[in-house]
Amino acid sequence: MTSLSPQSLKRNVSTRSTTGRRRAPSHLPPVTDAHHLALNSIRAFLKGRICYDAFPISFRVIILDTKLSVKKALHCMLLNSVVSAPLWNSEKSEFAGMLTVLDIIHLIQHYYRTASYDYAAADVETFRLESLREIEKSLGVDPPPLLRKHPSSSLYEAAQVLVQTHARRLPLLDYDSETGHEVIVSTLTQYRLLKFISINCSKEIQQLHLPLRKLKIGTYVSPDNPPDNPFYPIATASLNTTVFDVVHKFSELSISAVPIIDENGIVVNLYETVDVITLVRSGSYQSLDLTISEALNQRSPDFPGVVICTAYDSLGTLLQLIKKRRVHRLVVVEGEEEEKKGGKKGRLLGIITLSDVLRYVIGVPAEPPAPEASSSS
Repeated sequence: MTSLSPQSLKRNVSTRSTTGRRRAPSHLPPVTDAHHLALNSIRAFLKGRICYDAFPISFRVIILDTKLSVKKALHCMLLNSVVSAPLWNSEKSEFAGMLTVLDIIHLIQHYYRTASYDYAAADVETFRLESLREIEKSLGVDPPPLLRKHPSSSLYEAAQVLVQTHARRLPLLDYDSETGHEVIVSTLTQYRLLKFISINCSKEIQQLHLPLRKLKIGTYVSPDNPPDNPFYPIATASLNTTVFDVVHKFSELSISAVPIIDENGIVVNLYETVDVITLVRSGSYQSLDLTISEALNQRSPDFPGVVICTAYDSLGTLLQLIKKRRVHRLVVVEGEEEEKKGGKKGRLLGIITLSDVLRYVIGVPAEPPAPEASSSS
């Protein structure tokens, strides 16, 4: 696991005596004032930049036709190391939404509930992307909103759409001047937006010293949780939980990761939707009966690891981490402060998603967590 608080990010504290010296009056604003001034500066920065500004120098866009079979689409995504892709309706020459890992999770759950393995293996060969919305209806889950923004929209407007719709990615569409047809230009993700902030607002980030929990960033274990669920409202699993039980949580709760804890509530790992896709890639639909412990043995060696933090780590430290490495969520655990009060170091305390971070940074009030909440997809 990776901790959010490496020594290199800690501030040095001088122990030199100041006896006999008069301390010069400070002209710096108090920490709280400096924090809010920095936030306002970041928001002004986002309002003055457009989506085009956040594009990398070189990038590619994988677009999938809705007539494509799910199996071929999944193979294409894995081959290109992407977990989502815009959909295109070639009959109407128009944008048709996004294909995400959660769509595949819904399909897996549908097959597992309604069909034999042999039927599922045969049907998935011909099942088309355009039929995925019917699966969502049968499972009783809400279809994803058909989001889009023009690349010249401000980054602040794009961030608002991402936060208000709980989406992790926003398709950017323009129009062909000759045909008038839509053109998919790129996709803006929460991660790229936050990384763009962390790269271009270094001075402001250094002023964000207030703790994550004090800022109410993330979902935390409720002090009034029910006896049968000590980690409410966070969905959890153990190493003995079956993959399908976790898949059910992914689909029912529209989440993309579940902390894996031991009998003492200590976080030992994290199981994500992409881990399920790794199992399905070889056609192993029956692998859903594996335990999480067995499934983790088949995890890709490219898995970046679990990033943990404590409730006392700062927002600035988190954004500095995003600047250095790809992070999609952090697991909040009890640290030394909780241990002094009788807690257990490493015990699950909360989950912070990029959606939580972006919501706070742009100034959208936090929403009450849904029951059994975890990482947003």
